[in-house]
Amino acid sequence: QVQLVESGGGLVQAGGSLRLSCAASGSIVSVNAMGWYRQAPGKQRELVAIINSGGSTNYADSVKGRFTISRDSAKNTVYLQMSSLKTEDTAVYYCNADMRQYRSDGIKENNYWGQGTQVTVSS
Repeated sequence: QVQLVESGGGLVQAGGSLRLSCAASGSIVSVNAMGWYRQAPGKQRELVAIINSGGSTNYADSVKGRFTISRDSAKNTVYLQMSSLKTEDTAVYYCNADMRQYRSDGIKENNYWGQGTQVTVSS
């Protein structure tokens, strides 16, 4: 069984910083693109940042220059360094990854979500 486990959320004042981590574990063959999404109350889930296996990144316009996504491929872990946080960054942040896993019926590729971690930015 493959899973993504996030950590690092919490409460921070506007202008502050937080670092989120997401580790993939299980019968993993390879991890391809990894990303972070967020969902604020009453809003749709949106892409925050994504990084592919080659290290290329893409960011939502709202976080460019403030957030940095990175990954440690040896640890199957993705990070999101968030700086200059704003109250509008308050949301549940979800890790997402495309992973190939060993299964009894062969190697399969699927998309996986973490359980989410709350980030609250106070004014």
